[in-house]
Amino acid sequence: MDVYRLPALSDNYIFLLHDPEQNQAAVVDPAEADPVLAKLSELGAELIAIFNTHHHADHVGGNRELRKHFPNLTVYGGAEDRDRIPGQEVFLKEGDRVEFGGRKADVFFVPGHTRGHIAYYFPATDKEGGELFCGDTLFAGGCGRLFEGTPSQMVSSLSKLRSLPDDTRIWCAHEYTLNNLKFALTVDGDNINLRDRLEKVTIARSQNQPTIPSLIGVEKATNPFLRWDEPALQLAVQGKDDIQTFARIRGMKDQF
Repeated sequence: MDVYRLPALSDNYIFLLHDPEQNQAAVVDPAEADPVLAKLSELGAELIAIFNTHHHADHVGGNRELRKHFPNLTVYGGAEDRDRIPGQEVFLKEGDRVEFGGRKADVFFVPGHTRGHIAYYFPATDKEGGELFCGDTLFAGGCGRLFEGTPSQMVSSLSKLRSLPDDTRIWCAHEYTLNNLKFALTVDGDNINLRDRLEKVTIARSQNQPTIPSLIGVEKATNPFLRWDEPALQLAVQGKDDIQTFARIRGMKDQF
């Protein structure tokens, strides 16, 4: 299974999964149809599935147009997003699995950013590494705003993702990394790993290079939204427990 990162809108990424043996494709969170159609034309591949993580327009905006070109494709999304995702036919819950390219992905229910958010995790195989498609729940250096959920829900959701193997690649849906790391430094300024990462990301972005995918291990070491139980961070924001620490960091980021 090959993964192609397709820039869209102002800062979105669409992810196209390609099975070269069957020459079939699936797409994760098609913000718009044109980049997907262009890549499918280049590959000569048939689109058979849309894997949506949540209902926001910059993740489902291409669904209807793609259905016009590939009427037999299947649209997947979370059960809690019923009637909010265009064309949705499959309503997924925690513990369900989806299959593409001979690999099966576990479905995680990860509310917080929205009430119905899900993520797709393809565990590593003997030949291929683990792949996480997490929409707007976890970002490189950050996490999604809490539009429909609570800090407690988001900590629970991020805990599921934090527990994945360190070498899992994180395919998150926005190029927010540089700004996220600049904020992270304001609450975790003594973190040498964070400082090193910010330096590298600053150079990469100055050259218009993408910072996605990231790795779970990198996020655990540098992302404050996965480090709510670190004493230094709790002290920095005067958090009395994990949830309050996370909530205060999230509130500070909202104002950054």
